[in-house]
Amino acid sequence: MIFKYKKPDPFYLSKPWRKVRAVALARDNFLCQRCLKRGRITAAAVVHHIKPLETHPSLGLALHNLQSLCMRCHAQVHGVDAPSPAVARRARVIKG
Repeated sequence: MIFKYKKPDPFYLSKPWRKVRAVALARDNFLCQRCLKRGRITAAAVVHHIKPLETHPSLGLALHNLQSLCMRCHAQVHGVDAPSPAVARRARVIKG
């Protein structure tokens, strides 16, 4: 499976999400937590909901439900092919 463009969920464009996302990344030292457990140092590109937003909307902004991940680990968690290294390098942290 290849990542395809889809219209972004308004939740992920909201100011509260951008703020809690920044806090989660800072808490995790901007490092992928799954890679860290495996002894690797990898920059985090996304903040992942441990319990999915679709089934646990009340935990959408709960810091304990968020985990910083690199693009490869995030793809693995969701069971899709990881993006190419060039795509991963272009990932950036949005500070809000």
